[in-house]
Order: sequence, then C-alpha cells, then structure tokens
Amino acid sequence: MQSFEVEVKTLLGSEEKADALRNKLKVIDPAFKLLSKNKQLNHYFVGGTLDALVSKIKGHLSDIQFQKLEDMATRAVGVSVRTRNKDGEVLLVVKASVGGDSSANGVARMEFEEKVDLTLEQLDRVLLSAGFRYQAKWSREREEYRCKDINVCLDRNAGYGWLAEFEKVVESEGELAGARKAIDELMRECEMFELQQDRLERMFAFYNEHWPEYYGTEKIFTIE
Repeated sequence: MQSFEVEVKTLLGSEEKADALRNKLKVIDPAFKLLSKNKQLNHYFVGGTLDALVSKIKGHLSDIQFQKLEDMATRAVGVSVRTRNKDGEVLLVVKASVGGDSSANGVARMEFEEKVDLTLEQLDRVLLSAGFRYQAKWSREREEYRCKDINVCLDRNAGYGWLAEFEKVVESEGELAGARKAIDELMRECEMFELQQDRLERMFAFYNEHWPEYYGTEKIFTIE
C-alpha cells in the first residue's frame, strides 16, 4: 500500500550551475526528457498528530487514499505534513521517516502525496482544525526531468536558490538500498555532491525562522 522515496539533494545556487547539470544529464542519457514545469506554493505544518489529521481529512479523500494515510499513521515514527498548490492542483503531502532519517529532509521516507478537491486555504484550515500550526510557507519553480529511471528535479526555491533533487520511488522498504545506489551512481556521473543533512537542517531552520522575508520572492541566503 505504501510507497517509499529516496531523495538526495544537491545545492546548485546559480542558474549557470543548473544549466550545466541539464547539459550533463543530456549527455548521460539520450532518452533524458522534461516531464513537467510548474510553480508551487508549499505550506509546512507542525504541532498536530497524524491520527488527528486522519480523523479530520477522511471526508476529503477517496477510500484508497484514506486507507493509505491511515496505514501510515500506524507505522510512522516522525512525520512532516504539508499542503501544496501546484499550478492550481491542490495536494496533501505527508512524509514519514524511515529509520533514523528526518521526516522533513531525510533521504529515505514513506510518502503520501494525493490530490484533494479543496482550495489550498480550505485544506490548510482542515490541518489547523486537527491541531497543526504553520511552520513556514515556501514558494518554488520546479522543472522535473527523467534520466536513467530517476527523477531529477531542478528547483528555484525562495531562500535556497537553485537546488537539485535526485529521487526514486519504490514500492517496498527492501528496495531502498538499491534505489540509493542508483542515485549515487547518477550523481557521480554528474559530478554532483550530496547536500549534507546537518547543513540542510541549518538552512531549513533559518528559513523557518525568517520565511516571511523570502516567501514569494527571489531572495537567497547562504548558510554554511
């Protein structure tokens, strides 16, 4: 029922480095292609429980979606809950940690990402009624590519600048190690280095504290 994602980030910073990565991916895989381009608003929440959310969101999910979220609630150790507007499509996103990884930024996580028939503001109100509160609001422009059976997202994030995410989704926890190996191999070919978790957590914490200065803008900060 659950899907699992392995997602490794690398900080690019400038548009020139994003262009260089696109060119490397084209050379590595002749079948390399653009899957989508979109603009997103992402709202992150903290403070509530997944059990409370399951109760409040039930009437807005299909039976299959609800069963998946309910199952996740029984298995999750830590969760990161978000709402997303992707070019007008509204989604509920829940990431649950696997092992010792962070649910917000970890490499390996269970993932729930499902469309709901609500506006972003309405979905936010459901989460707020379940006891959650806003952690931060994020804006980004995303380009999603496919290279060697791996999704590569190039994001221009408010605050972070250009960031690349190498992602592979699998159907069982036992496939996570193989997915991570495939991502590591592609990143080596691209000469890309993983954004270390401790630095990523410092960037995440800084943004969460100062997000009103960056949300919806092109302003960038640097955290070592």
